[in-house]
Amino acid sequence: MKKTAIIMALASAGAVFSAQAASTAPFTVQDLVKMNKLHSAALSSDGQKIVYAVKNIDAEGESTTDLYLQQLNGSTAIKQLTSAAGTEHSVAFGPNDKNIYFLAARNGSSQIYKLALDGGEAIQVTDFPLDVEGFKLSQDGKQVVVNMRVFPECQDLACSKDKFTAETERDTTGREYKQLMVRHWDTWSDHSRSHLFVAQLNGTKVTDAVDVTAGLDTETPPKPFSGMEEVTFTPDGKHVVYTAKAPGKDQAWITNYDLWKVSVTGGKAENLTEANKAWDAHPTYSADGRYLAYFAMTKPGFEADRYRIMLRDTVTGQEKEVAPLWDRSPSSLAFGKDNKTLYVTAQDVGQVSIFEVNTQFGDVKTIYNEGSNSIVGVNNDQIIFSHKSLVEPGDLYTINLDGQNLNRLTDINKEKLAKIKFGEYQQFSFKGWNNEEVFGYWIKPANYKAGEKYPIAFLVHGGPQGSFGNSFSSRWNPQLWAGAGYGVVMIDFHGSTGYGQAFTDSITQDWGGKPLEDLQKGLAAVTKQQKWLDGNNACALGGSYGGYMMNWIQGNWNDGFKCLVNHAGLFDMRSMYYVTEELWFPEFEFGGTYEKNKELYEKFNPVNYVENWQTPMLVIHGEKDFRVPYGQGLAAFTYMQRNGIPSELLIYPDENHWILNPDNLEQWYANVLGWMDRWTEK
Repeated sequence: MKKTAIIMALASAGAVFSAQAASTAPFTVQDLVKMNKLHSAALSSDGQKIVYAVKNIDAEGESTTDLYLQQLNGSTAIKQLTSAAGTEHSVAFGPNDKNIYFLAARNGSSQIYKLALDGGEAIQVTDFPLDVEGFKLSQDGKQVVVNMRVFPECQDLACSKDKFTAETERDTTGREYKQLMVRHWDTWSDHSRSHLFVAQLNGTKVTDAVDVTAGLDTETPPKPFSGMEEVTFTPDGKHVVYTAKAPGKDQAWITNYDLWKVSVTGGKAENLTEANKAWDAHPTYSADGRYLAYFAMTKPGFEADRYRIMLRDTVTGQEKEVAPLWDRSPSSLAFGKDNKTLYVTAQDVGQVSIFEVNTQFGDVKTIYNEGSNSIVGVNNDQIIFSHKSLVEPGDLYTINLDGQNLNRLTDINKEKLAKIKFGEYQQFSFKGWNNEEVFGYWIKPANYKAGEKYPIAFLVHGGPQGSFGNSFSSRWNPQLWAGAGYGVVMIDFHGSTGYGQAFTDSITQDWGGKPLEDLQKGLAAVTKQQKWLDGNNACALGGSYGGYMMNWIQGNWNDGFKCLVNHAGLFDMRSMYYVTEELWFPEFEFGGTYEKNKELYEKFNPVNYVENWQTPMLVIHGEKDFRVPYGQGLAAFTYMQRNGIPSELLIYPDENHWILNPDNLEQWYANVLGWMDRWTEK
């Protein structure tokens, strides 16, 4: 759905942004790193109350994280449940809704705690020798499945504990490997694996559990980004279903995740999706146990294929794809109380929207499509969800199942937002590659004055199958450039997600083609539409694929910008192929291994066009980035330094593909904005 009006707030929600009018200062990175953060929200089984965690950050940057209880009966009263030092997270209600369970590290390791909602202190439920990384309760609350890292060859937790200790104490430093992956995301493999353990909850402290994935040499839940949404009990409590790859030496170049079903007492696991050689994920049962819903891709080796919604009748064994004509890729799903209707979220034209899916007929109805949304739970007549936008860091809302009566539940940054002035924003569209409609956003400088011209911060998203949409980011936050006096432009070029699978697929084997044309046409179109944007006074910035595009722009659009900022960008596709960890990614995007399709890798290889480089560039990289290793950034910087092109390098020994440390983030923005200020006219 095209947005044609300036969206200053969540107008349809009745959210009040009178704070905008009373703003005293533009948004800065110091404001960003001190925003309170809401997480770990959970809905009670009766649908009448929620518990959530809030990380409160004070003016000095010190933080506390506590749990809060709120009724859904219209009351605005909020009850604080915890005040202990440390962080509580991963909240779940007990089956009678009188207790909650959560993870905390109050005694030196991460364990499960239980807290009665009618008062009293939290009780430690588990006391394993290893950290609990995640957990999920059975429907009756008598069992728990936990996620811990262990060594597959060990027969008990004590053995794994001893091996971890021995690893930290050994005198040698060499790491030994016999197969890929040797490292993933930001961590070298220590040969441990994420396994699932089932324990009985009988009122005594749990110290041991059954490894229902014993001997598994792959990860479950899959790391580094998946969690316990990939694990579930069957409603009768007799089995656990989880997502994992089959064991093998092909882990680095396949995406064949399957759903596996195993008894809570352990034993051989049954592969429920063996026929599908692509990605299966997110197993979810209806409360009555009749149906199993899950996501399934169809293209082996492709991580950005459209997730199809699959529904399996556990009684008849029949399975079907739900809503096969719906051209969106859902990211979460939940059954409604009728055990038949599904509520899902999916990227949709610059938003992450909430949809209702009829499993019988496949009808899809939009419930809410403003901003970026994540479902917390569904009761008899409402959806409880977390909402973000370009001017809202994140709060909880409810909306009726018919899409009416949107209601805000929390306002955790009300006082902080009252002191901030955000830039106005609007979604726009233009004719891009092949005369197809392409969407983007512009944001006005926070202190915009009619009649004046403003320099442009041209943000290019990563992925490349990604999107810079209507959301609030703790890393690349476009409002920070608006706060610094820049007009912001973001283009969802061909290859972006949320516009149909064909649009997403169009970038594969064409990294430097359609996207570059969209970016060129998009910048020309938006500066023609919005006269306050100075198209001759722009800097382009991007990370990951966006960083690749900065290198590509250097060689193929070298007169378009005053300066460039390249964060974790790919410079040489040949060397990149041999040092990255998830080989399935370049192999799908470029049609095979480097040896098999060398011509295509070299066609879109930025290093082959360095003779055209001339634009001043700031290069930024993390040394713990194993997705795009830092040598890629160092090579780009070396070339520019050796050839007299204005350039600077900012390297982080302790950061990965992202900048996560708040102090480093402040340094990042100081360098980026300083670089842009140097080369643009303001």
